[in-house]
Amino acid sequence: MISERAAGMQNFIFIVLIGACLCSFPPRESAGAQSSSALSASGDAENYARYVAYFREVFQLMSEHYYFDIEQRDFERFLQAFEQKIYPNLLLEQKSVDYVRWRSSAYLVDFLKQPDDFFSRFLPPKPAEEFAKEVYGQKIDLGIEGHREGPGFAVDFVEPRSDAYGQGLRERDFLLRIDEKEIDTMTQEEVLDRLNPLVGEKTRLSFIQAVSRRPFEIVVESREYFKQTVFQRPTGVADIYCLQIEKFNQGTPDDMLHFLSQLAGSQPKGLVLDLRGNPGGPPLAARAISAFFLPNGEPLVYFAGKNRPRADLDIPAIPQAFHFDWPLVILVDKMTGSASELFSGVMQDRRRAVVLGEATAGQVLLKSLFDLSDGSTLAMVVARGHFPNGRPFPFDGVHPDEEMGPEHKDKAVFLAARYLLLKGQ
Repeated sequence: MISERAAGMQNFIFIVLIGACLCSFPPRESAGAQSSSALSASGDAENYARYVAYFREVFQLMSEHYYFDIEQRDFERFLQAFEQKIYPNLLLEQKSVDYVRWRSSAYLVDFLKQPDDFFSRFLPPKPAEEFAKEVYGQKIDLGIEGHREGPGFAVDFVEPRSDAYGQGLRERDFLLRIDEKEIDTMTQEEVLDRLNPLVGEKTRLSFIQAVSRRPFEIVVESREYFKQTVFQRPTGVADIYCLQIEKFNQGTPDDMLHFLSQLAGSQPKGLVLDLRGNPGGPPLAARAISAFFLPNGEPLVYFAGKNRPRADLDIPAIPQAFHFDWPLVILVDKMTGSASELFSGVMQDRRRAVVLGEATAGQVLLKSLFDLSDGSTLAMVVARGHFPNGRPFPFDGVHPDEEMGPEHKDKAVFLAARYLLLKGQ
């Protein structure tokens, strides 16, 4: 990941799509002299002054780093709305000092940002921590999925980077006990709850191994890991394969290499990359994946923003054995966002892949997290993506070479595979 410091604190850079709600404000007018109605009603001018100072901290960060220009007069208009409307209402609801500060800051960010900016937002300390884990694709649990079946719990999936996988638990293994409690005395919900302990907790699992049919017992720890995001899907067409990438995270390049290396032994006649519904992730993950299909060392994209140096990304150098020259089709839709549409757009621009589906989200924007003085976080769009020739990624998204609407959703992979087969012939 690219990293820098914002106001002396760590700023994580990534691409991802997040929804945000907007707050309505009174019509634009001069802020003028501040009314004392809210202050006299509360009798707490000291807290009020602290709120305003905190809002100025948020506004200053946005002024310095937000990709789009914002106006001082809009900030003053917010202060007027806070004093006359937001603050009195929150006082009547008897909200805490923290709640007033955080909720009002969220209003401020929603008010100042662009209407079609679905990423930038204010996050209090706890949500900020969860948000960072989500956008990075990080989880903290045992990484086990499955269902109750007979006297036990059939394992349907084990996250490859979890402790349970490292200690030998696999798909189709059959859990009989969790710690000292028999599974046949628990409901599905109780089992799943025990498979999701707090970070650092250790859990004893007793199970029957599917392959050997022998009993095993392991002690696994709930720890942080990157979720698997790449999965092989059937195409229904011989010698044409499909990899679905659900999201980009730091583990995605390793997942891709694993599957591509496996497929190489089958000598594919074509590959479908399904990026539909992929909201993106770190741009460096898209950069790493591009190296499997494009000439190494060449410029990939660059990001340019306000008050920041231009950030150039090139295609990394990897061993020749990991270069794959199969014909490619990339499936996209309107939910294909940020890093996933960056990758799609570059592959299309270089004529390395045919893009099928719908226009993408139009969110090839560099985004950052900025820490605030109370441990809250300001997530912001800070730069826009450009092709190496200077052309920016369009706000209306990457347009496919061939349209394929949502009515073909269930058959899209098959149709893409057939396209590759016919193109090869």
